[in-house]
Amino acid sequence: LMVVGLAGCASDYVISTKDGNMILTDGKPKLDKSTGLLSYTDEQGNERQINNDDVSQVMKR
Repeated sequence: LMVVGLAGCASDYVISTKDGNMILTDGKPKLDKSTGLLSYTDEQGNERQINNDDVSQVMKR
């Protein structure tokens, strides 16, 4: 039970998009300045990318 509690303390983030969606991430998103894409891992462990122009805010949760 203690291990599960500590695993929940990882730095997770919420990406708020300009169209009103909220994307929950596992870990901190990384911006590739050369492509303008924000890369993140979703809560299921899948690697995803979003155009940084579509992002309004990235918040630590």
